[in-house]
Amino acid sequence: MRGRICGTGSYIPEHYYDNNDLAKFVETNDEWIRERTGIVRRHIAEEDTTVSMAIKAAKNALTDAKLNADDLDLILVSTITPNTVIPSTACEVQKELGAVNATCFDISAACSGFVYAYNTAQAYIAAGMYQNILVIGSETLSGIVNWKDRGSCILFGDGAGAAVICAEEGEIFPAVTHSDGAKGQVLACESRQQKNWQDKENEKQTYVFMDGQAVFKFAVKKVPEVIGELLQKADLTEKDIDLFVLHQANLRIIESVAKRMKTDLAKFPVNIEEYGNTSSASIPILLDELNKTGRFHKGQKIVLCGFGAGLTWGATLIEW
Repeated sequence: MRGRICGTGSYIPEHYYDNNDLAKFVETNDEWIRERTGIVRRHIAEEDTTVSMAIKAAKNALTDAKLNADDLDLILVSTITPNTVIPSTACEVQKELGAVNATCFDISAACSGFVYAYNTAQAYIAAGMYQNILVIGSETLSGIVNWKDRGSCILFGDGAGAAVICAEEGEIFPAVTHSDGAKGQVLACESRQQKNWQDKENEKQTYVFMDGQAVFKFAVKKVPEVIGELLQKADLTEKDIDLFVLHQANLRIIESVAKRMKTDLAKFPVNIEEYGNTSSASIPILLDELNKTGRFHKGQKIVLCGFGAGLTWGATLIEW
């Protein structure tokens, strides 16, 4: 048995900051941000939370899959910005959906999180444990961003995406994941639960810290490598893949990856200009956008690839 994406959904907060808005409170401008990141705006949750956005994305995915909440066997939520330490975001989603038959837990792998969660769902289906699995990426990164730091606040946005994975007969496709905790401090954020974050010195450490150059170098090296490793396992080449759906971290990273892979940039769909970097939500948001706009066709081979804090990175092959 293998899993197939049988429904997608997403939710984006209505409120947003465009680049000109950011220029009002940090030293930056529209041209500077576009040139370095490709980002034009990022949506910000005002009334919404990680849980509420996850629920809305989940409902949309269930509608697309033509399933009811009580059809679900498992709910996996990838997030680094949960509302609460306990209960898990997945359990909160279960409660609101009424998914009484689902086991629930969260995964924390930052921008690789959706790929990690998707692979976890596939493993459970292959083991014969579950039939219908809801996988969600939901983030309110605006709450951990230092809005006085132009190096990071320009990048991140809020949102949620979801996919329903349904069991079917067929070939199990390969997946590859890696981690390197020794380099974790190049992209880090300390927990407010672990210290008196209201102390001014401690407060600084509870915002996202990013060594931009180190992260860029990591991504443009490891992403082509892990995709190559995946394709080798699948006995495929880049030419056999219809689309490469990458985590939407930075347009320049995606362009560099395509160049290193000697692959047409048109095979790398992007929506980062509208949403910025939404961490584990970025891949499922893009999947839903591509699904709703008719970019997917039956039988297409698609690579999903996430990379980010941990450091973590991974890729998986899907067939539409």
